[in-house]
Amino acid sequence: MPELTYPEVGSTRHGPLPGGYHHLRHRYPLPAGCFETAADAVLTWRLHRAAGVRMRTDATRATDGVLVTAGLGVGPARLWGPCQVVWSANSPTLAGFGYGTLPGHPERGEEAFEVARDDTGAVWFEVRAFSLPDRWFTRVAGPAVRAVQHTYAWWLGRTLRRLCADR
Repeated sequence: MPELTYPEVGSTRHGPLPGGYHHLRHRYPLPAGCFETAADAVLTWRLHRAAGVRMRTDATRATDGVLVTAGLGVGPARLWGPCQVVWSANSPTLAGFGYGTLPGHPERGEEAFEVARDDTGAVWFEVRAFSLPDRWFTRVAGPAVRAVQHTYAWWLGRTLRRLCADR
């Protein structure tokens, strides 16, 4: 099993995101009553696939230890990022996972995707991440990489709202 490329494993689940990295945090409201649909879409990779991301996984659900390689882009310009699920949650009020980067990923860090239902019944989707460039081309691209990451988080939120509406 390859080693994760950063030491702060699990930091997207508990506590503040570690210093020294670029941070990302986006939170989106989802339609009332869609917790189960949204949770299933996140945990089965359906959200990512519906957003246009190629997902190569060794399991049908995101659980601790699962290997996943996400492919962003088109054709020969597609970038593949190998990751491992480092934590997962699946309860009546919280579902999601965090995955960390493995060698060969263009970034170094961790990203989490969660669906939560609060005491009022409101449903939220949240993306949290910390990362740094780990390849020459992501270092050269600088702020453009962070803009892509923020756009990607926004697109996932929009896609999940659509999946909830289609239920």
